[in-house]
Amino acid sequence: MNLAPRSHGAGQRRRARALAALPLAIGGLGAAAIVQAQPNLGTAPQLPETVVTATRTEQRLSDAVADISVIDRATIERSGAEGVADVLSKVQGIQIARNGGLGNTTSVYLRGADTRFTAVFIDGVRVDSQATGGAPWEAIPLSQIDRIEIVRGPAAAVYGSDAMGGVIQLFTRKGEGAPAPYVGVGVGNRSTYKAEAGVSGSSGGFDYSLGASRDQSDGFDVRTPNVAHNPDKDGYEQTSGNVRLGLQINPQQRIEGTLLQSYLNSGYDGFVYDPSAPVDDRNKYWLRTAGVNWSSQWTDVWRTKLSVSDSSNRYQTDPDFYRTETTIRDYLFQNEFRFGSHLITADLERREDSLNNAATQFSPELDRERSQNALALGYRFMQGAHTLQLNARRDDDSEFGGKTTGSAAYGYAFTPAWRATVSAGTSFRAPTLYQRFSEYGVAGLQPEEGTNYEAGLRWTPQPSSSLSLTAYHNKVKNLIDFDYSATGCQSFFGCYTNVGRAQYEGVTLAGTHRIGDVSLRGSLDWQDPRDLDTDKLLVQRARVYGTLGADVRVGTWVLGAEVVASGKRYADAANTQVLGGYGLLNFTASTPLSDGLTLLARVDNATDKDYQLVRNYATAGRTLYVGLKWAPKL
Repeated sequence: MNLAPRSHGAGQRRRARALAALPLAIGGLGAAAIVQAQPNLGTAPQLPETVVTATRTEQRLSDAVADISVIDRATIERSGAEGVADVLSKVQGIQIARNGGLGNTTSVYLRGADTRFTAVFIDGVRVDSQATGGAPWEAIPLSQIDRIEIVRGPAAAVYGSDAMGGVIQLFTRKGEGAPAPYVGVGVGNRSTYKAEAGVSGSSGGFDYSLGASRDQSDGFDVRTPNVAHNPDKDGYEQTSGNVRLGLQINPQQRIEGTLLQSYLNSGYDGFVYDPSAPVDDRNKYWLRTAGVNWSSQWTDVWRTKLSVSDSSNRYQTDPDFYRTETTIRDYLFQNEFRFGSHLITADLERREDSLNNAATQFSPELDRERSQNALALGYRFMQGAHTLQLNARRDDDSEFGGKTTGSAAYGYAFTPAWRATVSAGTSFRAPTLYQRFSEYGVAGLQPEEGTNYEAGLRWTPQPSSSLSLTAYHNKVKNLIDFDYSATGCQSFFGCYTNVGRAQYEGVTLAGTHRIGDVSLRGSLDWQDPRDLDTDKLLVQRARVYGTLGADVRVGTWVLGAEVVASGKRYADAANTQVLGGYGLLNFTASTPLSDGLTLLARVDNATDKDYQLVRNYATAGRTLYVGLKWAPKL
């Protein structure tokens, strides 16, 4: 039993860490994993791909030293996925966990690291929980996301706390050019319905993007028959919307504002069940992110960006009442100084977190806050075949004091097609306010700390073909675990302590290739996420997983198939309860019906494979979806 609050109902949420872990064995890239060589079945020339997440400064993807993947909107739409985590599960180095269907506790494991070790942003706005730690993946609406950037490996020297395993940043649509309206509808089995509409564009110096969506499904029974539970279907309904506005005041000055809101109501099955009086247990999520940015090019050398952002993540269960809300306010002042081949960055950042847990019959109200002030410095040098990236950051926390992190990375292109990279970095994760100040908390908890080393080799003989091999070793100490045997705790159940050590190491092989009208993609991950104190594998993370997929153009149709496979995992820390490996077969098909109107069809788990990702929790089985999207070019 885990007493962390983010679970299904007061009782279930207290078991979140014991249940919220599982690898949706993917490792791969799905129709999107490595956009460095994203399959392109069209013929239009592609502009160089740019990213901002690796260092918070814009750079070409091909120049980045970090291990990065990019997922674009076309890939998201072709995936037919219900949630953000389902899209991420097709990217190399990522496994996901979910207690049943969409809207239930979801974890994303980047290179095997716990979900709280990935820093998550939406349009530059940090999203996190000061209850359990980690982003509320189940609450993020995929329909509002236009692009995803994934940085594998610690990035605390850039982003501070949380980025021990990596960074995932999600972007909403940005308006460009003539007005671009769109309307989409879709249906699937289990009475699944989706509807979306929006418009984006730009005029003069003003750009805009607005979108709204509604998703709902009857779902399926998320628990397996061998456990006592309410055998009802655990469906969901989600309503979301976003606005992104920008104004280019002049060539040197730009202001931009973003707003995203989502409400999700989903079913789950609690641990207590009375057949004579069954109840419909519900999760309710409210997610809001908002940000304002002012970018200025003061001289040819000096550029600044001033950002103020705010996020609110509220979770509540009914009728078994539990409520928690995390609010994060962030102030960021970025400076870039460019001198030929040299880029120097200096960032000042202030982060303010607050947590409010409502009182229940089991626990008193918790209302606490904290702040962190930081200075981050960076240096990038690019000349010829050489790329050097150095970063250092100092964070001062209002509760535990200061923490300094650093990283160094070097890339060398020894031929136009071959490039090697090496890097090393330190990282940390500050204890959550719940871990410090709840009835199970210890105010003196220290940050979790990590040290990572990695090396990579990439071969890109042509834009449509690539092959990469990356090896990494990430060691974490001061892991915060719940210790039932600890003494001197407020609760007789025990409390949180810095007692754990873990090691995340592995090798990832990934590639893409195009032969005529056929685009191939695939990846394979070998990893060893291990508890160093017990020498056991971490729960619900497979040692081997991967994907293999192909897309082919036949007339106006683009047909796709992919295999997702995973080795066995363990459901318990003692590695005695085995969850068997599995293989899934998925198909997609899309075609334009007329100007601006596109048909998409998808079959996931075509063989209706019966498998479990979390012990005693069911998976969806065969899933069918057909959608139409109208996006005329005006």
